[in-house]
Amino acid sequence: MPRESNGEIRTTLHEHLASWGLRQFTSDETYFQWQRETLSPTEITALHQRVEQKRNGSSVDEVSFYDAAAHPKILPVLYSQRFHYYLAVGPRVADRIGEARSILDVGCGVGILTTFYAKQHPGKTFVGIDRSPASIARAQEHAKARGLTNVQFECLDLDHTPPTRSFDLILATHALVQVEQDPGIPSCSWNTFERACDGRPQVDFERRTGIDTRLDSMHTMLSALGRMIVFEKTRQLARRIPLQRALAARDLGLIEQPELIRYRLVEEISDDGPFYVLGRGASSHLLWDESPESDEGRPFERGTVKADLTDPDAPLYENHWPSAQLAWEQLHEKRLIKEITGQEPDGRQLHVELGQAEEGIYLYCANTFDQRQLVIVEPARAVVLESYYEEIASSAP
Repeated sequence: MPRESNGEIRTTLHEHLASWGLRQFTSDETYFQWQRETLSPTEITALHQRVEQKRNGSSVDEVSFYDAAAHPKILPVLYSQRFHYYLAVGPRVADRIGEARSILDVGCGVGILTTFYAKQHPGKTFVGIDRSPASIARAQEHAKARGLTNVQFECLDLDHTPPTRSFDLILATHALVQVEQDPGIPSCSWNTFERACDGRPQVDFERRTGIDTRLDSMHTMLSALGRMIVFEKTRQLARRIPLQRALAARDLGLIEQPELIRYRLVEEISDDGPFYVLGRGASSHLLWDESPESDEGRPFERGTVKADLTDPDAPLYENHWPSAQLAWEQLHEKRLIKEITGQEPDGRQLHVELGQAEEGIYLYCANTFDQRQLVIVEPARAVVLESYYEEIASSAP
């Protein structure tokens, strides 16, 4: 079977998603209008309640949510929000199945992407596992209706069921790091992005998010020359570093340079990933990167710190990205006016300082979850930053 181009794969995937009843939206207004036309007010209210229970509840609440989401009436409405996610991730995975003969999709849900991969590669064997019984039932129905004989779906929870088989390729996309609200591991202090190498915070993160048992099981199921594709909601450095350390601790190394992916959730832009392609053993040329990614912060050059003639209220310089730390370090002849560093019992810190440099009056904020902010104004407008300083300082621990 000739290999499709990436563009052809996207077109085929688009048709596949439509066959599931999913629709592509770029407007919240249009999407929610369709939602109201499809679901009753009672159904919408019940869905919102389940979303909140999933966000704040236990693994039981999470399974209950996905069981409800698998209902034939709910499924297309809910999963249409992820249309662009499927278009972003699906072709990347399909293009990397390669020579693998047996593929495991961990956390396959209702099987939207798993059935797509199986249809694209009829000569390969696919297994999708998920802990939601209703999702697995829906996946089995769709596979049978599409005549797919090379894919099977099983209700299985890696947290409690030990693996018994091995696979050439294991996929885990939005399946490992289940606790979206977990902030990750803080840096050693407010003026660095580095994380401590002692094991306690790492162990705690793996336990809280559940990746310890899942990764152990996946590693056991991976064949000797097998590969693993991992794509999680770990864009924040505080979550990315512990995930990478968890992978490395299980002797998984990079085969490709990790890729950060941007896609839409209807109108909302989601910056997600990274997208990891991994194999057993450390790579000889690709190393794990624990530094902040390049950001959109304004470059700091002494000659560019000038007043904006079109907007007299604009600061001379403003940066709300991690790169603000480098700009702060480059300020000339800094003189502190006042500062405060608050610290939580668990070691988390928030630092804020007001000072004067050759470039102007500045306010700098930094915490141990990689947030940075630098604002510079003319000395005549110092009162603005003084007020801002007091506001932030009053909230410091």
